[in-house]
Amino acid sequence: MQETGKMAASRVYELRTYTLKPGTVGDMLKAASTVELDIRSNAFGKLEGYWSTDIGPLNRVMHLWSFNDSSERVQLEAELADDKRWATEYAPLVRPLIVRQQIRLLKGVLGPVAPASTGNVYEFRNYRVKAGAVGQWIDAFLTGLPGRERHSKIVGLWHTEVGEPNEVCHIWAFPSLNARAEARSNALKEPEWKEFLVKGSPLLEEMHSTIMLPAPHSPLA
Repeated sequence: MQETGKMAASRVYELRTYTLKPGTVGDMLKAASTVELDIRSNAFGKLEGYWSTDIGPLNRVMHLWSFNDSSERVQLEAELADDKRWATEYAPLVRPLIVRQQIRLLKGVLGPVAPASTGNVYEFRNYRVKAGAVGQWIDAFLTGLPGRERHSKIVGLWHTEVGEPNEVCHIWAFPSLNARAEARSNALKEPEWKEFLVKGSPLLEEMHSTIMLPAPHSPLA
C-alpha cells in the first residue's frame, strides 16, 4: 500500500455499532454523553467519534475508539468491565435498550481528521472487497483521493482486522446533505477519481452507506 503522512497504522480502532429498541436512541445518547462520559472519559481508550444513524439502518448508535495497540485495548477493556461505577451506574441504563451489538476491529490507513468546522452530517461507507484485494483497492483509492478531496475532505479510512472480513470503511463529513450530493457529483468530473472508479469498482462485492449525526459529546462534531 502507498505510504501517507496521515498514516494511523500504529493505533488499533474499535468501531462499535449498537442496534437499539425503537424510540430509545435519545436515551442512549443521554446516557453516553453524561454517565458514560463521566466514568470513561478517555481513560479506557480514546473516543474518536460518536454518532446516531439518520439515513440507512435506523435505531443505531456508532462509536469509534482508538488504542495504542491490541494489548492496550484488551487491558483497558478488562479494567473498564471491572469498574464498579461502570457496572452499577452505566450498564443498567443501557442494557435494556440494546437489541444487538457489532464490533469491528480496524486498522487505520488515514485519519481520523476532524473537519474544519462543526455542525456536520457524516457518511459511513463500508465496502466488502473481493478476498485478497483489500490492499489493491486501497492503493487505487489513495491514488484517486486527491481528486475526490478537491470537493470534500475524508475523515478517515480503515480496513477490518476482526468483525467483517475483507471490508474497507471510510467516513466523510459534509455541512449538509445538499453539500454531500454536490461534492459527490463534482468529484465524478475529476480524472483521478474517475480512474479510481474504473479500477476499484470491479474489486467490490458489496457497498453500504449510512448517514450519521454526531452526538453532543462526539469529538468529531
